[in-house]
Amino acid sequence: TILFIFILKVDAQQDVQLTQYIFNTIAINPAYAGSRETLSVNALYRSQWIGLDGSPTTQTLNLNSPVGKKTGLGFSFVNDEIGNNTVQETFFDGVFSYTINLTAEKKLAFGLKAGAQLLNLDFSKLIGFTEEQDLNFIPNVDNRFLPNFGAGIYYYSERFYFGLSVPNFLQTEHFDNSDSSNTFLGNEQRTYYIISGHVFDINPFLKFKPAILLKGTQGSPLQTDISTSFLYNDKLSLGAAYRLGAAFSAIIGFQTTNELMIGIAYDREITELGNSSFNNGSFEVVLRYEIFNSLKNVLNPRFF
Repeated sequence: TILFIFILKVDAQQDVQLTQYIFNTIAINPAYAGSRETLSVNALYRSQWIGLDGSPTTQTLNLNSPVGKKTGLGFSFVNDEIGNNTVQETFFDGVFSYTINLTAEKKLAFGLKAGAQLLNLDFSKLIGFTEEQDLNFIPNVDNRFLPNFGAGIYYYSERFYFGLSVPNFLQTEHFDNSDSSNTFLGNEQRTYYIISGHVFDINPFLKFKPAILLKGTQGSPLQTDISTSFLYNDKLSLGAAYRLGAAFSAIIGFQTTNELMIGIAYDREITELGNSSFNNGSFEVVLRYEIFNSLKNVLNPRFF
């Protein structure tokens, strides 16, 4: 049975979890739009906690491009589902950035995004659901429209970046069945991101790229992701990451052509969930395709 749900106050799925955020930065910071100085298209798929029935899956698609010398525009699509489509959230966002040239190499960008979320809740897909007993107690939600907006700042040079962002400012109650003594409540909490990274030359062919992400959500512990990677010949990236108290990750990226990059990540939980026989870790793949002047990219490559 699922009657225990009625007496709980439950937070809805918060901002999506991404291991390869470095390859998909616009998903968490709108100020990133246009910073690669080319039309960039990114697609990502993540399957979390493989082997666990009803585990989360995430798909993202975004594109961004500079428009003029100081502005950038972008579009982002995110689909997140859990519980075999019991909960499905779809996000559509338009992104705008404005960049100030502090020096010839150092830039500071300000970003805004505005969009909407479509929320679907179908409790008939839950294990133990019996329509005759439970339908009157759990109100399904069909394509509920929830507007939102976010902002970010992004400072970067050729070898360093720092960003601060809040992708969604509005904290929304999904529904409250106040007519019943058994109340189900879902909330979207505001999430704060801090990201930073640097590129160090080891020799003419090898670079070292440490990075950090801090993610804070009200009512949840601070998430800290520390990653390091080595970039060989500006083509092959091999790295590892540690999510404090949660997971280890292996990350590989390969620039197959001047236009196409492929990234793959595997996470292994170190919590009790990770030690369970039904959890085979989390898998993530990202594709990035860019349209640019190949000669310019060779002379002035972007490392993040």
